[in-house]
Amino acid sequence: MGGTLRKNIKIGVEVNIVLKKDQRSGALTQGVVSKILTNSPQHPHGIKVKLATGEVGRVKEILSEDRSDF
Repeated sequence: MGGTLRKNIKIGVEVNIVLKKDQRSGALTQGVVSKILTNSPQHPHGIKVKLATGEVGRVKEILSEDRSDF
């Protein structure tokens, strides 16, 4: 599932994001959402989130519905 709609992204969901430094290459970083940073209901390049690791980027793929160990 794509990450352009805010309603599809919840805290604790596992996602693939593109970090700012990786926008040209498109390299993905996997992690668990700890905070949703985009306020608008949708964004064409993906909703901006902060991962549990502290990394910030735009969601490209939603991998799981929820992580119970978060």
